[in-house]
Amino acid sequence: MDKQITAGPAEPTVEIEEQQVCYQGFFRLESYQLRHRLYNGQMGSRIIRELFERGHAAAILPYDPVLDRVVLVEQFRIGAIHAAGGSWLLEIVAGIIEPGESASEVVRRELLEEAGCNLLALEPICEYFVSPGGTSERISLYCGRVDADGVGGIYGLAEEGEDIRVITVSFAEAMALLAEGRINSANPIIALQWLQQNRARLCQMWQA
Repeated sequence: MDKQITAGPAEPTVEIEEQQVCYQGFFRLESYQLRHRLYNGQMGSRIIRELFERGHAAAILPYDPVLDRVVLVEQFRIGAIHAAGGSWLLEIVAGIIEPGESASEVVRRELLEEAGCNLLALEPICEYFVSPGGTSERISLYCGRVDADGVGGIYGLAEEGEDIRVITVSFAEAMALLAEGRINSANPIIALQWLQQNRARLCQMWQA
């Protein structure tokens, strides 16, 4: 590995001087006063940062290698309430990782709850920070083999306010939606680009 590719300064030190909870509800907002070591070796001056704590999540792109079809979900998202394209986004199945759960357990459970699909095989894609400038949230991202025959309809848990439309599209249609900007959130963008690169290998591995 190139020696210039490092994980921060030679001594990546962070000193937390004060930490407090600003808001505690379904999510939590914390405020930090801290100093961290600079690349020149000195300790920097005090900075104040707010951190949005919402836990970590797992997401899965359901793919049927026999039919060459992808399962997508569409639902209302508050974060897109002012978006020009509307508040209903095309996404992939995802859920919060609860204490004591593994990411793979989450995607298996959510795949059944949100899309009515049974997981037949699981392939890790990556783990990434959603927006590390302001939140600690990480996503564990997977691709999962499913049987997409007959998949579709309205799913979700009413007690959690979920109203999720499940659709299946061909791989070519999914790529077209991606190219047109109709798919515009990180999970499905990353997962579909990964599928584009790994589709042949997956089909061979899953014996399609």
